[in-house]
Amino acid sequence: MLTAGARGRAWIELDRAALEHNVRVLRGMLPERCALMPAVKANAYGHGAVLIAGALQQLGVGAFCVATAEEGAELRQAGIRGLILVLGCAGPEDASLLAEYDLTQTVASADHAAALNGGGRPLCVHIAVDTGMHRLGIPWDDVPALESVYRMDKLRVGGLYTHLTGAGDAFTRTQIARFYAAADRLRADGFSPGKTHLLGSYGIRRFPAAAGDYARPGIALYGAAEQDMPNLRPVLSLHARVTALHRLPPGEGAGYDLAFTARRETVLAAASIGYADGLPRCLGEGKGRALAEGRAVPIVGRICMDQCLLDVTDVPGIRAGTEVVFLGSSGQARITARDLAAASGTIPNEILSRLGPRLRRMWR
Repeated sequence: MLTAGARGRAWIELDRAALEHNVRVLRGMLPERCALMPAVKANAYGHGAVLIAGALQQLGVGAFCVATAEEGAELRQAGIRGLILVLGCAGPEDASLLAEYDLTQTVASADHAAALNGGGRPLCVHIAVDTGMHRLGIPWDDVPALESVYRMDKLRVGGLYTHLTGAGDAFTRTQIARFYAAADRLRADGFSPGKTHLLGSYGIRRFPAAAGDYARPGIALYGAAEQDMPNLRPVLSLHARVTALHRLPPGEGAGYDLAFTARRETVLAAASIGYADGLPRCLGEGKGRALAEGRAVPIVGRICMDQCLLDVTDVPGIRAGTEVVFLGSSGQARITARDLAAASGTIPNEILSRLGPRLRRMWR
């Protein structure tokens, strides 16, 4: 049981049982031959990369993907074993970091491959294949460029992958066909593609039979894709506490620019969380909600860097020190990452990945 002192001013609680449940569900959706390679980039979508990767390792997960070499090095320093794939375009200047921590680097283009090969350090790589995303990758039909990577003396190709756009089933089928056509052509010409992977959260849900050797769940792993995969459970909840209460008469203003004006006898609570913690500033002025003592209460006035104001007039018994939930459940009330994203005009991935480093993260 967490104590108030252990939690601090604002904090994140992680549900280990929910994470284990989600891993079990995702594994059950995929062919037995396909292993998970969870996305733990961006601090594991705000959950805490070291905490999440450590828990996943205990669940038998042996491969992870990150965005940068620095993210991969952090996991190695924390004792994470197995394959760690850097999805971003790390350059030759990162070669020593990649080699020291036994990280596998994405080849993002033919020129990128040549630059990595010219860095002088042997590197493990997976080749990204562009099947229509047009972001990173060698075009699926540029066979000479793909095969040239296998011939480079400093690069050891361990895998081939692509990224699905999620732009609808018809185009996804095209991407899948292009990817496997590229892999088949490599095999026909005497090159082993290595481990193949192309499915993320969307692909696992819609095209599990197309899985390769790995699948790369991101938002689904964290249980924040509940509209599309309702059998998954949120892993993260976001909490703060009431630091002060103020009683306002009708007509009294509060906060920066006096953006809130009391229309009745009002009780305002100052809560110990703000936009520097990742709470979107646009949720102020009644657009967002928090949960206090099992009731939804509006976020009013301007959200500050370190604090926000809540209208708790209708919440009996609230006092300084009361816990307030911004993501998660209180009594029967619930706020999901999708709820917060909808109110902010964005997606759950952004809400979660922007949760700040000064939020203490801990297992519930």
